[in-house]
Order: sequence, then structure tokens, then C-alpha cells
Amino acid sequence: MPSFLELGVPAELASVLAADGKTEAFPIQQGTLPDSLAGRDLLGRGRTGSGKTLAFALPLVARLTGVKARPQHPRGLVLAPTRELASQIAATIAPLAKAAGLRVTTVFGGVSQRPQEEALRRGVDIVVACPGRLEDLMKQGLVRLDEVRITVLDEADHMADLGFLPGVTRIMTATPKEGQRLLFSATLDNGIDVLARRFLSRPVKHEVDEASVPVGEMTHRVFEVADADAKKTLVNALASGTGRRILFTRTKHQAKKLAKALTSAGIPAVDLHGNLSQGARERNLAAFSADPADGGVRVLVATDVAARGVHVDDVDLVVHVDPPAEHKAYLHRSGRTARAGAAGTVVTVLTPEQRRDVKDLLRKAKISVEIEQVSPASPAVAALIGETAAYVKPVAPAPQPQRQTPKKKPAAQGTSRQAQGQGTPRQGQAHGQRRPIAVGEAIAPARRRRRRSSRPQGTPTAR
Repeated sequence: MPSFLELGVPAELASVLAADGKTEAFPIQQGTLPDSLAGRDLLGRGRTGSGKTLAFALPLVARLTGVKARPQHPRGLVLAPTRELASQIAATIAPLAKAAGLRVTTVFGGVSQRPQEEALRRGVDIVVACPGRLEDLMKQGLVRLDEVRITVLDEADHMADLGFLPGVTRIMTATPKEGQRLLFSATLDNGIDVLARRFLSRPVKHEVDEASVPVGEMTHRVFEVADADAKKTLVNALASGTGRRILFTRTKHQAKKLAKALTSAGIPAVDLHGNLSQGARERNLAAFSADPADGGVRVLVATDVAARGVHVDDVDLVVHVDPPAEHKAYLHRSGRTARAGAAGTVVTVLTPEQRRDVKDLLRKAKISVEIEQVSPASPAVAALIGETAAYVKPVAPAPQPQRQTPKKKPAAQGTSRQAQGQGTPRQGQAHGQRRPIAVGEAIAPARRRRRRSSRPQGTPTAR
């Protein structure tokens, strides 16, 4: 395999990669770097885990080196469909940018806008953004894209699935026509081909053959159990091993419930889904990424929000607790294991009534695998689990202080709410902080106004 230096990567950036143990380029990097470093528009197709983030991070940094961006006028832009993917792209770019003297920031929703505004005002060279928040900042006049020299669209097919293409189109239109554009997508359906034709100028196309993607052995298994109770026991067993594993559920509620149940059973787990704040998502992902010896957890229970872009090393097992709705989701979920040369196993758990749907799903995903009839005690299950992790006693949550609410006095029988002082709060008084108001106090000013208006003009009043 050629080295990064041989592909034209500047020496200072190649040194950063070498320090991280990266000396040889993956196939998608070998194919795209000579063209992207030369400034050509590029259309790259490759499945998750193929190394495409580095394939666009290197030319992005290399071609922006030497010129500082003006405040609120970034020179490099990366669009990503999810916050997690945006954060991980920025983390990949950051050490390269630091070596080149460039500044990077992320822009996405779910967090306070103020730090993003401040970073843009100070001036950043590269913005890694989700379309929604970026458009908000553009409308507020806080960022302008008229000086963007390189634009990258990553996971363009997922942006289409999420309905982001209208926003992406508006953002791309705001960038200079003569700028370089790099588009990466696993497929060219759902309008991606139209986007490419509109914004890419004579692009070079690179498609990575599945056989050349640096995956270890990804083994697919399908376990059928008798009923919902057996499924629950099997899932707990699959989560009990010593390695890292990701369990996928269909809904946010199921992810939260399963993570809580596993933790209660002595298997520490964290959840990842759209109902969590961005801070909670980052904390849970950090806990899953950390070494268990340092307080990390081995089990992540997630919805499809984690199926795109979340890369954690050494995930040896992915479990489809709930089979996904369509085959693309199956492939993206499964891609969380067997990445960059590591081996991994993918298990789909189903009950008899799900057999037909799962077989159809696997056929569309071009996965050929036999359905195995198992129980939680089957040798096939035990062999997959391997060594069982030690039981971890659940930590009781800290008691939350109870908010004291004042007791209401019982109402006198036959009296109205107004007579008891429970009328409408005065203007400026906080909702829920009612104060007794005397009847005379409420109506006296009106009476005084009526008395004054009845006097002849000029009649003196008593002081």
C-alpha cells in the first residue's frame, strides 16, 4: 500500500497520522487523495468504515493552509447529518488543523448557540455543521459562506433520508460556484444524483469495492427464540460478555428502558437516542468509549441515531434487539463493528412472527445466513458470549429534593373564589404565586374614578 507521503499529503500532516499509527492509506484514500489534493471535485461512494473521513479531512486541511479566515467567514465547510457524526468528523480534523495552524468548530442544534456565535466571531477556518443550525445562523447574519473554498457533504444519502436536502441545497447555493466540492455517499438515490449534477463540476468518481474495504471478518447470525420472555433473557445474556457491544432498538423509550434494566441486572449500560440532550448524549458516548477499568461501560443501547457516524474502537458485537425497518438501516447499524480491520459479529434476534420480515430484510441487504433456533442456554449463544463480565452492583440514584408546596386553606362553604382572595393574580405576579386580594382593594380604584368623573369640572377635592 502507498504511504500518505507518496499520495501527496504534506509532510506535517503525514507526521500527525504516523504519530497515531496511520502510515498506509486505505483504498478510498488511495483512490481519492491525488484528485482531491489537486483541487478537483469528487464523488466518492463507499460503505461506512471505509476511511472516507480522513479521505476528505486531509485535502480540506492541506488546501486551506497558509491563509487565515476572516471573522464569520469560514473557508472550509463540512456538512453532516447528525450531531454525533459532526463531532467525530471535527475530532478527526482537529489534530491535522492544529498542525497547520487552522481553527475548527462544530455547529449543530441541541446545544446553546452562544459558544458557536462566539467562535464564528473570533474567526474559524473550518466549520463542521448540521444543516438546520447552520441555516439558522446564516439567517441571523452570524455566518457567511461567500468565502468557502472547499465544501464537503458527508453521508449525503442519510441527509436525504432525514429530509435535509432542501436545506443542503440552499447552503450549497450560498457557497462560491468556483469552490471545490467533495460529496461522499453510500448510494446515489433519493436525489443525491441530482445534487451531484447541480453542484459538482466535472467530478472524478471513486467507488470503493466492498471486497477492498478494510474490514475484518463480519459474521452475521440470526437467532430465533420462542417468545418475548425468551428474547429478553437472550438479550441480557448477549450483553453480559466482557467486550464492547451495541444493542439497537426501534424506539427511544425501548432504548432507555433496556439500558436501565441491564444496569439493574448488574450489566452497566448507557443509552443513546434523540430524547437525550446533546450533553447527555456526549457523556454517554464518552462513557462507552472509555476503558471499563477507568469507569467506562461496555454496553450501549441505541436507536438508529448511533448507526451513522458513531465510531468506537473494538466493538465486537452488534445486536439488533429489534430488527430495523429497512435494509439500509441494517447495514449501517451493523457497520458499527468490524471497522478498519477489526473483526466483529452481528446478531439479529427475532420471534417467530418476525421471521418473514427479517428474511426479506436480509435478502435486500444481500446477507445470506441461516436462521438458528436457540434458547438463552444454547451452546451457540454461550460460545458467542465468551467470558462473562463480573457483576456490577447498581448504584442507587441520589435522592432528589422534594419541592415544598404551601398548603391551601380549605374554602369556606358557600363562598366564591373571589371572596376568598383567589382571584386572578395581579399583572407582573408570577403564575402560581397567588396572593389573597380583598374585594375592596380590587374595585376601589374604579369607584374613585367614577366619583371623580361625576363631579362638575373645576370642583375642588379634599386633600
